[in-house]
Amino acid sequence: MTIAIIGATGKLGVLTIDALVARGVPAGDILALGRNVERLTELAGRGLRTAAVDLDDVDGTAKPLDGVDKLLLVSFGPGDRVAQHGHAIDAARQAGVPHLTYTSGLEAPTTILELAADHKATEELITASGIPATFLRNGWYTENHQQDFAGARERGVIANSIADGRIATAPRKDFAEAAAVVLSTPGHEGKAYELSGDTAWSFEEFAATAAEVLGTPVRYQALTGEQDREQFLAFGLDEGTTAFMTTLNANLRDGAMAPTSGDLAQLIGHPTEPLATTLRTWV
Repeated sequence: MTIAIIGATGKLGVLTIDALVARGVPAGDILALGRNVERLTELAGRGLRTAAVDLDDVDGTAKPLDGVDKLLLVSFGPGDRVAQHGHAIDAARQAGVPHLTYTSGLEAPTTILELAADHKATEELITASGIPATFLRNGWYTENHQQDFAGARERGVIANSIADGRIATAPRKDFAEAAAVVLSTPGHEGKAYELSGDTAWSFEEFAATAAEVLGTPVRYQALTGEQDREQFLAFGLDEGTTAFMTTLNANLRDGAMAPTSGDLAQLIGHPTEPLATTLRTWV
């Protein structure tokens, strides 16, 4: 069986490869596809098959997918990603890939998170393609808050407009393990998994956990949306990025990443890593 990963050179892709190998999948059965030739060379050194692909070239992307049994499409960063996802889907259909797994966003079809609109659109493209698929609707990575932890360590203060909004995070490696499970076991076609951490925390709780881990006082300061905007501008962000970030924080405040379905722990067969455990790895 050949498992292919588009986006294999990114953080989630590499962790998924690690998880597949840990589950006993031979390195030679994994095909890593991406644009970063240097990282592909590193993966080839581990015994993986690799191919550099340009998703704007659908025919060229389809060629290495010939004979692939399962394909993981790791979602790209914000930007013109729906078009890029569409090219990957077209390539998979052209190559006759029998099972496509996509890393989507938590509750993508219904969420208030504006960032997830691209995930909803991509899911619709996959469904329209007719390829049997699995949607891994990934929630929030704990690593998204490394800057908050750095602020706690440097200044003893975390300040944003998320207020009492709760966030059910898990480290990226837990989501990668879930992807590896789906790619290496049968019976996941046609399913959508809502993946999030077991426990949703508030920033008051994040600050308290950071204080415990660091052994120094840390407090949380809730800002208004305008104060948050002014803070981002003071950090040197441009107006467009500032608008994006303030909207994101408003969505988090309103609970976009609070759901805790339990799907992630059930898929990986153990509890998701607690916040304190992850923070200790950052000290």
